Amino acid sequence: MWIVLAYILAFVAVVMIVQAVASIAFSSGDRMRRVNRRLDLLQSGMSRDEVFEALVKRKPQGALAEAAPGFYERVERYFRQAGVLVTPQRFVLGLAAVAGGAIFVAFIALSIASKGGGVLVNFLVAVVGGVGLVLLGGMVWLSVRRNRRMRRLEEQLPLALDVTVRALRAGHPLMASVRLAAEEMKDPIGTEFGLICDETNYGMEFRDALRNFAHRTGSEYAHFFAVCVSIQNETGGNLAEVLDNLCRVIRNMQSLHLKVRALAAEGKMSAQILTLLPIGVVCFLLVTHPSFYTKKFDDPLFWPIVAGLTVMFLIGQFVINRMVNFKY
Repeated sequence: MWIVLAYILAFVAVVMIVQAVASIAFSSGDRMRRVNRRLDLLQSGMSRDEVFEALVKRKPQGALAEAAPGFYERVERYFRQAGVLVTPQRFVLGLAAVAGGAIFVAFIALSIASKGGGVLVNFLVAVVGGVGLVLLGGMVWLSVRRNRRMRRLEEQLPLALDVTVRALRAGHPLMASVRLAAEEMKDPIGTEFGLICDETNYGMEFRDALRNFAHRTGSEYAHFFAVCVSIQNETGGNLAEVLDNLCRVIRNMQSLHLKVRALAAEGKMSAQILTLLPIGVVCFLLVTHPSFYTKKFDDPLFWPIVAGLTVMFLIGQFVINRMVNFKY
């Protein structure tokens, strides 16, 4: 009877956690699928100052921002590059809630599998496993979102530059050309170009706004854009021709990048298999035979061997990563 009740409670807890996480993820996905986040916020009734505050000038909050402002700025910039509008504090609180549910479910499963024996050991294993999986899942989710957004931004940048160049050749001034690209392009480049216009309207120099754009996005192509405009401002020349050449260079670099990815695909797949295989085997044994590792915890050689295997695994991952990631 108690086992059935524990299963029911665990099922309800998991369903509630999954529902909360899914609602947050889907609502964020809906915002990302809209044409332009900045224009969407403006159409919702927010002023330009409020939109700029929400997307760029978010004030640092919490003890971490006061204790380590530089580290907090890098973390928040990483969140912005991933397109996540929540603050790092709220994200950590969400991970803590999900980790609590995972620890509860893992502890009940281990207790049932080991028939109630070794409560402290089961709790420690559940804490380590639950926290580790949730932290790893959160980091992977953020990294995937950031890489996807960066890739989409770099794919859209040549198109946005094409729109700007055509507007310049049609006789529009530079800011009107950039604003036209901001209104016509989808996220993320549409919002980023709109923020360039907003910063310029607030009194910032255009090249400084471009420098902030490059710093905010972290894209090397955005840095090329900022450097080209800065040099043209100082030396003069045909800006439309400069941007057109830059657009051609970016497309050639993207083509080279795709060729390198195709040549390295086999090696990266092998690296992923070698990375996931030992982790998958350990997780499979923990699920099917929980006592396979727990009964060895009292052995004095167990933890030194685990530490040595972990170090060897990390060294192997470093070597494999250097082998399959090319600098060109």
